[in-house]
Amino acid sequence: MLVLGVDPGTATTGYGLVRERAGRLETLGYGVITTPKEAPLAARLLTIHQELLRLISEHDPDVVAVEELFFNRNVRTALSVGQARGAILLTAAVAGKPVSEYTPPEVKLAVAGYGSADKAQIQAMVRMLLGLREVPRPDDAADALAVAICCVHSRRLERLLAGAGAGSGRSAPDGEGGG
Repeated sequence: MLVLGVDPGTATTGYGLVRERAGRLETLGYGVITTPKEAPLAARLLTIHQELLRLISEHDPDVVAVEELFFNRNVRTALSVGQARGAILLTAAVAGKPVSEYTPPEVKLAVAGYGSADKAQIQAMVRMLLGLREVPRPDDAADALAVAICCVHSRRLERLLAGAGAGSGRSAPDGEGGG
């Protein structure tokens, strides 16, 4: 499974490609899409759309994983991130790719095992889980890789739970299940 993880922002949108193969994680690349501050918002969103569409076309991910908007005290920043998320979701839909969305605490829990982990802990775990020599830079790219890792882990858990529930060959103890 190949996941394109995205950390939304209008100035900088991070992306990271993570593949799970035989239970191991590997990165196929990461980086950021930047837009000029002086450009009109519509032009910035178009740049995000075009660059993500290029990445999707080039790598053909199975799913696009996007970080959900988390409450931010700065309303202007929250609106800006929300607009970038809209462009990202639209791009995935145009490309016919399913989208998985995760809150920052869900990403932290999946990557570091602790929903309140700090940025340095997340970055160190991303480096370790992907077998990288250094922490990915810039931060937005490391965040996008963390979102992709979260998606891989979540999908793996869903598969395990689906397998356990379907034909596991176990009967429910007396008084449980069986309608």
